[in-house]
Amino acid sequence: MAKFLDNLRWRRMWVSHLGALKGCLDYLGLDVSEPWLFGATGHAFILNIHETVCPSGPTAWNTQPLQELGKNLGYTTEGVFALKVDSDFAEKQKTTWEMVKRALDESRPCYGWELEIPEFYVIHGYDEVGYHYSGPRRETGRGPKPWASLGATPIGCIEVYALKKGRPAGDLATVRGALAFVLEHARNPAGWIYQRYRSGLAGYDAWIEAVAENTAEGFGMAYNSAVWYTCRSNGVKFLREAKGRIGGDTDPLFDEAARRYGVVADNLRVVADTFPFFAVKPAYIEYEDRRRTAIEALTRAREAEAAGLAVLEELLKRLPQE
Repeated sequence: MAKFLDNLRWRRMWVSHLGALKGCLDYLGLDVSEPWLFGATGHAFILNIHETVCPSGPTAWNTQPLQELGKNLGYTTEGVFALKVDSDFAEKQKTTWEMVKRALDESRPCYGWELEIPEFYVIHGYDEVGYHYSGPRRETGRGPKPWASLGATPIGCIEVYALKKGRPAGDLATVRGALAFVLEHARNPAGWIYQRYRSGLAGYDAWIEAVAENTAEGFGMAYNSAVWYTCRSNGVKFLREAKGRIGGDTDPLFDEAARRYGVVADNLRVVADTFPFFAVKPAYIEYEDRRRTAIEALTRAREAEAAGLAVLEELLKRLPQE
């Protein structure tokens, strides 16, 4: 009993969730550029910050809207979500196992949370023991992970999806759906944002406050800044790609939004350079000059983000219906 999808692998990205999705979409033969994936799912313009700038920020929010927006890109998902504290957790582990085996037998790619570290991984195969996967630190693949061990971690969460091809939406519907989600997410909606986390402009405020009060985690500073810089830089590319696809009277708004988010990206890059991930030293957070540089850059990024959100709101109003 075994099945492997040989050409299915995780794509290296700071946002491991989108790296898993990109690997699955490539396997399905869906031609989706990286910026279009970031933008169409809304992730390019998301910000989610824990009050101590914990490295969980990029993943610790309700990402279910990404599954809905993904339909616009031409794929649909079935999935299982469960918590270790649930009374039927063991049953959900088995349900997940059966879903993945069935999907892989049908050559449908899968991905899931925390097959190893707390990130997302592509599931490219199974054998009689468990899952074979590809992802952060394991790009070329690893396994098997015993199926009954999935979710049995301190975080204690199962989140696994199986994909199949669907019918993509038009460019206008894709952009409209993404912008509507982004604007709503920035308002810290109940059910999407967890306790002790903040999104949108409130996320910047929480980030700046943590740095100013020296309560921010050093590793979290490096990871969050790398992730959110990558998101905004892809957001700029998405806006330019969207302008080219849609064109018309909204061209100036796409240009203005790209300009604003370019400023955001530039300043988040400053934070990322000040707290470099690959030369990460958590003690950097104790350096007053580094904290001051980060606060100044985050303040400029927040100002540009506020202006950018206003442009996105106007753009959503001005975009025609398909």
